[in-house]
Parts: sequence; structure tokens; C-alpha cells
Amino acid sequence: MVLAVIVCAGATLLAQTPAWQPAPGHTTLSLWPNGAPGAVPNPTPETNTTTAKDPLIAGKPLIRLGNVSDPTLTLYAPKENNTGAAVVVFPGGAYHILAIDLEGTEVCGWLNTIGVNCILLKYRVPDSGPYPESDAALQDAQRALGLVRLHASEWHIDPNRIGVLGFSAGGHLAAALSTHFEKRTYPDIDAADRLSCRPDFAAIIYPAYLAHAKKNFEPNSAIHVTDQTPPTFLVQAEDDPVHVENSIVYFMALKHAGVPAEMHIYAQGGHGYGLRRTALPITAWPQLAETWLHTIHVLPGGGPEPAPTQ
Repeated sequence: MVLAVIVCAGATLLAQTPAWQPAPGHTTLSLWPNGAPGAVPNPTPETNTTTAKDPLIAGKPLIRLGNVSDPTLTLYAPKENNTGAAVVVFPGGAYHILAIDLEGTEVCGWLNTIGVNCILLKYRVPDSGPYPESDAALQDAQRALGLVRLHASEWHIDPNRIGVLGFSAGGHLAAALSTHFEKRTYPDIDAADRLSCRPDFAAIIYPAYLAHAKKNFEPNSAIHVTDQTPPTFLVQAEDDPVHVENSIVYFMALKHAGVPAEMHIYAQGGHGYGLRRTALPITAWPQLAETWLHTIHVLPGGGPEPAPTQ
């Protein structure tokens, strides 16, 4: 009987332990103090779905985090030269899993080297998007931006220099948040939900779901760009099987709305490379993104401010 109790307790602890946790020393917050909106009782335990048969990226494996039902955000602060700028990172994974290291922790490591605070969002998957098929991931993103602004002073962050960076499905999520910030998609919970969830800038890397491949790549009508959409940086490869038109269509929408935008299209690169360097030029995109952050005055040294329009 004692053995049975020990085994049962061990199984319960295992079921409650997340499959991925940040390294010690980082502040982590649960997004929803009383459970996520529409949470399913007794969810399937969080797990790393990667197998030995999955392809390597730049010769290394990655964590494919699945069954995320308790979304969190984790602060990765620069150890020195904190500029006050911050980026909330949305890993990709087709709204089925999260590439939590390739498009998450590794991105935070790079951002910290350029003096930028990184807030990694572990949002709900699977079946949490794209909006409006599901609003779970967008709810998590809206809530995350409000929480970062609520804690901005405590975390040494400028509340007017908080952007988002997303990959693949996370790129779509960055675009969805960039165009759905005026009203929360969930009931107000606390002070964080009364702060703006509009990103001040957005970097969108090999996005998905922004153009309909089966409809001659017409724009996704749920992503409605206006002149209030934040300045945006886009990167994608022409040979991306997810289709380069996702970036092109979104760029044109930004252009027509008068939103400052920068797009880099490469001949080769495929999909899902994150920040891992290969021989392909597209994998040097972080240097371009850093230059862009200076250009839009998120980071210092970008030259004179543009003259106001008359």
C-alpha cells in the first residue's frame, strides 16, 4: 500500500511538472491567475513531442513543446547594457507545438546581447489559432503585453518600447496582435488588462496564415492593417514551403496603410531555421533586425528623428 501511494504521488508530480522550464534565475509569471479563459478540466500533460526521427536544424535538435495549457511568460534580462527596450517572443509550431528553444530561448539569448529585454511567451497549443478559428493564442498575447507594461518599471523596461517578434505561426500571432489591440478578446481581469496591448514594433519571421494559398494568395481578412499597426520588419525565403506570399501580402497591406515597414526576401532558406546560422545568407537576418531597431529608434544611434508630417 505504501509503495502504491509513493508511485501514485510520483505520477501526480510528473503530470504536474511542465515538460519545459526556463533555466534558474529568470522571473516567470503565469498569465492567468485563475486559469485561462475556456480552460479544459484535466488537460493532457505538457510534453516534448520531439523524436529521434525528427530532422535537425543546423545540425542540432530542438524542443517541440506540446499540450501547453498553462501559459506563462518568462523574463530574460540583459546582464549588462540594458537599453530599456523589450521584445515579447512568440515561438512557432503551426499552433500545434512550440519550438521553445529554436524560436524562443535562443532568440532571447541574442536579444540580450544587444541590450534588449526578452519576454518569452509560452502560449497555449495545440488548436489555439489562427485567430479567429480560435482566440486562445491571441488572448495569451494580449494578456502578455499588458503584464509586461504592468511590470515595466520593476523590470527596468520602457513601456513605450515594447515590441513583438514571432516565427511562422508565431509570426501570424505577432501580426494578429498588431491588428487586434483596441479591445481584449476576454473579460477584464486586473490592472494589466487596462493597459495597452498594442506592440510598439513587430518583427515577423517566415510567417504563416497571412495569405490564403488556396485563394490565389488573397490577404487574410482577419488581419486588418490600419495606420495604427506598428512598424514592422519581415524576413522570408522565396523557396519557403509555407509560401513567401505571406510576407509580401502583409508588406503591401502595411505600405497601403502608410505603416513603416522593411522586408527582406531571399532566394533560399526554406522554413524554420530560427537564429541558427548555416551557409545560407538568410540566417544572418538578426544583424538586419538589429540595424532596423536602431533605424526606428528603439535602440540608440539610429540617426536623426524623422521630421513630422504636415
